[in-house]
Amino acid sequence: MSAQRRIVILGSTGSIGESTLDVVARHPERYRVHALSAHQQMDKLAQQAAVHAAAVVVVPDDAARVRFTDAWGAGALPDIRVGAQALADTAADSDSDTVMAAIVGAAGLPAALAAARAGKRVLLANKEALVAAGGLFMQAVRESGAELLPIDSEHNAIFQCLPHGGQAGAPTAPARGVRRLILTASGGPFRNRDPHSLENVTPDQACAHPNWSMGRKISVDSATMLNKGLEVIEAHWLFAMPADRIDVLIHPQSTVHSLVEYEDGSVLAQLGQPDMRTPIAYGLGFPDRIESGVGVLDLARSGRLDFEQPDLDRFPCLASAYAALRAGQGACIVLNAANEVAVDAFLNGRLGFMAIARVIDAALEWHAGQRSVTLSSLEDILALDVQAREFAARHRLAKAA
Repeated sequence: MSAQRRIVILGSTGSIGESTLDVVARHPERYRVHALSAHQQMDKLAQQAAVHAAAVVVVPDDAARVRFTDAWGAGALPDIRVGAQALADTAADSDSDTVMAAIVGAAGLPAALAAARAGKRVLLANKEALVAAGGLFMQAVRESGAELLPIDSEHNAIFQCLPHGGQAGAPTAPARGVRRLILTASGGPFRNRDPHSLENVTPDQACAHPNWSMGRKISVDSATMLNKGLEVIEAHWLFAMPADRIDVLIHPQSTVHSLVEYEDGSVLAQLGQPDMRTPIAYGLGFPDRIESGVGVLDLARSGRLDFEQPDLDRFPCLASAYAALRAGQGACIVLNAANEVAVDAFLNGRLGFMAIARVIDAALEWHAGQRSVTLSSLEDILALDVQAREFAARHRLAKAA
């Protein structure tokens, strides 16, 4: 076996980060934690860094550094680095070879891109790296020779079902013989609700996902199915697949994680428990299969597997995501930025649930009327992201009423 892989986990206190540490701890001979990062939970970050002997931690500001230091027990402190630039530098430095990119939102984009440019094995759990910067990110992967392994359960499933397990890089054309990619979606907590009854649902109701344990923002995205729209955009970039060959099916059991349809009529599916440690272990071990801690899937006990087309009246955000993908990279940036603003407002009681879609559509309409801009650099992308957020924040009440 090769030498230990040295792991950086960006966003270690979130659900993906915790699951990654769980898998890593099962294979001490294979993996060593080099660096961890967190934005808020300094107590948890200190505990993780102590348990896993991290050499480096990255925190957002000096106040967080103080909280981390106060939470640290006996013994020498790790190297504490501060700020967004330190995060990107840590993702790119030569002391590691594998980066788990699990920071939620556009905040995770610069560090994920830095890891790709440095030629690392990038385990990509950050949707925005591809939604907002797909062309730039995939170009970086191709130029550096980075290994890119998708960690979202749906894209990881597709990767596993592609010919020869897929290639851990940046394809320029669809895999030979593949007709269609099919992403599955649980349908979230409102799969069977009348769309007219959703105006007054609460954040707690929207975050009560029936199958997966996730953070609040991504749980709301699941409830609106905007997350599936973002995954359609991701699949376009990851697998060089046009929008009209990427479909979505609601599958409430979350047992079939996605499917690949071939030209000969064969359909390959990846099945498993709804546990993120499975795709994480696949990404860490590729091309080997390693133990993940996930229990055996008992199909006899699982019973039936149901599939249905998504209702776009109930899930208008999904239709908006397809429209953004067809409109181009700028529209995808605006889609993501407006959604982050709208979901934050909803979670803080300042916006209704169904108004999230109206804020997104208003932002896309605003963008369509703007002069086209060049998106050839990270700075260009972040500038449009800021403009879209400002528009969504200014107009969320007027446009969402």
